[in-house]
Amino acid sequence: MELNHSSLHFFIMSEIVNQGYAPKIDDIKQAFNKTESEIVDALHALQDYHGVVLHPQSSEVWVMHPFSTAPTNFWIESKSGSWWGNCAWCSLGAAALLQQDLTITTTLGGESKQTVIEIIDGKIVNDNLFVHFPIPMAKAWDNVTFTCSTMLMFESKEDVEDWCRRHSISMGDVQAINKIWEFSKVWYGKHLDQDWTKWSVEDAKKIFNRFELDHSIWQLPTHNERF
Repeated sequence: MELNHSSLHFFIMSEIVNQGYAPKIDDIKQAFNKTESEIVDALHALQDYHGVVLHPQSSEVWVMHPFSTAPTNFWIESKSGSWWGNCAWCSLGAAALLQQDLTITTTLGGESKQTVIEIIDGKIVNDNLFVHFPIPMAKAWDNVTFTCSTMLMFESKEDVEDWCRRHSISMGDVQAINKIWEFSKVWYGKHLDQDWTKWSVEDAKKIFNRFELDHSIWQLPTHNERF
């Protein structure tokens, strides 16, 4: 198997979807018939491409959006398996990618009140929730793990305002869960493709515009890099 961004991403993503966890470097090495150093170099190149997040000390896979290999505030469960999502957006994206009836269990605002989102036949059953996006997308990859940790579910826009005040976090964009569900289907829809590539900035802008995500936090730079 040829080793490149697309094939490496596809192999890791498939393993996460099928097994519920990411392959180790040894597993990837065997799958591609490469040396450990070649695999580590390829993983770091994929990280530079924003296709994976690696553990800083071991270079093992930590995050491959929309999935996390470490515990988070978003637990996704279906009859065929279970996974951690990184955030509200990622968890909806994972649900879209999995194409199964499932539940997403989380806590509102990352606090004490738990909620369970049911997705049945491609539709959200309890759709009276909102997703908060406090971090500007142009800065999302400055610390993507922190960025994801702040994209949370809420019951109302007023709850978001109160949460931001109590935690001294600037209020960003607040969107209804159904809108982000439809957006996530498009954003993550190709993440299991064998020829996957990252969205360019121009691609991302078009998708944001398509879903009328026009708050300032969705603004991206004009240079044509991968998002």
